[in-house]
Formats: sequence, C-alpha cells, structure tokens
Amino acid sequence: MKLKSLFAVAAAPLALLFSPPAWCQAAPATAPAVQSRPADPALWVVKDADTTIYLFGTVHVLKPGLSWFDSAVKAAFDKSDTLVLELIEPDPAAMQGLLVKTAMAPAGSKPIAEQLPADKRDAYLKAMADIGVPPAAFDMLQPWVAGITLSVAGLPKLGYDPASGAEKVLTAAAKASGKPIVGLETAEQQLGYFSGMSPALQLAFLGSAVEDYPKLGTELGKMIDQWSAGDPEALGATMNEGMRDTPELAKILLTDRNARWAKWIEARLQMPGTVFLAVGAGHLAGTESVQAFLARDQVQAERVRY
Repeated sequence: MKLKSLFAVAAAPLALLFSPPAWCQAAPATAPAVQSRPADPALWVVKDADTTIYLFGTVHVLKPGLSWFDSAVKAAFDKSDTLVLELIEPDPAAMQGLLVKTAMAPAGSKPIAEQLPADKRDAYLKAMADIGVPPAAFDMLQPWVAGITLSVAGLPKLGYDPASGAEKVLTAAAKASGKPIVGLETAEQQLGYFSGMSPALQLAFLGSAVEDYPKLGTELGKMIDQWSAGDPEALGATMNEGMRDTPELAKILLTDRNARWAKWIEARLQMPGTVFLAVGAGHLAGTESVQAFLARDQVQAERVRY
C-alpha cells in the first residue's frame, strides 16, 4: 500500500514525532550527504473580493538541500498574514501523555508478532531489527504504534531529515516574521485516527507497513520527484495505486479530512485577509482532493503557474 510514502506526503504529520527512542534505545543513523537541487512544487489559490487563500502541498520529511521555499511559493508566503498547518506540534511532555492515553494495548493482548499473519511475522521481526528496536518494546502497545514507527523510523538511514520537512521550514519562517500559526487539527485528533481503528484495520495497517519497509527509498523518492516537478496528477495516480488495497485507511487519513478542510476554507473565505495553508501534498492530489471537494461547492482553486 506504500504506507511509508503516504506518511511523508499525505498522512498525519504527527506520525513523524514517532521514533524508536520514544519507546526504547535505538542506535542513531547517519544521513548520507546529498546535493542541493531545485524543486517547483504545485501551488493553488482560492480567492474572493477580500480574501486570498494559498494552498500548498508539503512533504513532511525531505532530504536536506532541496530548494523549494523560493519563487512563487516564498512570494505567496510573504504576502500572507497567517500560516495554517495540519497541526501545531505539541511539546514532548504533552505528546508523551497523549501516547500513554491512546497507545496502550488492552490487557491480555498477544505479542504483536503473534497477532500478525504467519507470512508477515519474519519480515516484521527483520524490519524491527533493522531500525534497532526490540519487538518486545511494542508488545504492550496497539499495533498502529508499531506500524507508524516502521513507516518513519527508517527514513534517516536514507538521508531524510524531519527537520528539513516543509512544515518545519514554514513554521520557522512564520515565527521569524511574526505570523500567527493556526492548526487545522490537534494532536489528540490525529492520534485518534489511529487508535480509533478496529483491531483488524490496525493489523492490516501494520502488515502493509511491514510489506512496504524494504521499498521505502524507491517509493518515497518517486513521490518526492513528482512533488518537486509540480505534477499533482502523477502524485495522485501514485497514491491511488498505493491506497487501493485498504480504502478504509484512505478514508480516515485522506478523504474525510479533505472534506472537512474544504469546509474550513469555505468558512475562512467569509473573513478578509491572506492565508498560506500548507497540508500534505497528497491532500491536494487525486480525485478526492481538497480542491475536488471545493469544486463540488462551486469554489474554484486556481493553479498558480510559475
């Protein structure tokens, strides 16, 4: 299902706060050096007489040196008086408290490896060993926690750095220029998407993460290339291919949220001002994108060409 790539371009950015050290000690990875290269990701604008809302698709984790915060993207950000993100990152203590509240497995649960189908157990144990995590560290937790961890913990080995992700760059720029930052969702909401899954869906999610683990670099690299080229159609096609096997997860993490965010944009149009709204690029791609939901309500999102 390409879950690992989905997290970087579409799913809840809260997932990037998960790492093996949150639960146990893991050996740090050294990111390889990468050359700087330009990127021209897609940008849209929704506006009326006194309101302008820019829509920018982010990648939550990138390799250092990818130059995207320039040209029309930077100009739109500079014109805006407010930055809107999926989430305002919680402080570590608050995050830890939320994890304790939402992540614990019911008493008497079997070890996660025993809950997985037999044909995925060895691959699960191998993936955990690769990221330096004893599988027993997750046995008191719900399967979705292991799934998220496998979906992001291997990224540093491939040269990806959450500190280089678009949200980090935009947040720093907003703070430096004194722009207020608004979150569309809370950390508790985002954790709830996962903890609210049925046990069967959690195991399907974890099983997909296990299956995708060896393909992380190839799939994520493909999506980032499509994002960098400003090709949301190709990105949408890649994501649709990746989500075909688990439509329930796509509904929770993408479709339902896109519909809510479109309504937020429509409501924000009733107030004057200029807003730079940045959400995972996957939310702005495909047939169920934020723009598609806006169009259903006769609100036009126009592509900014640059």
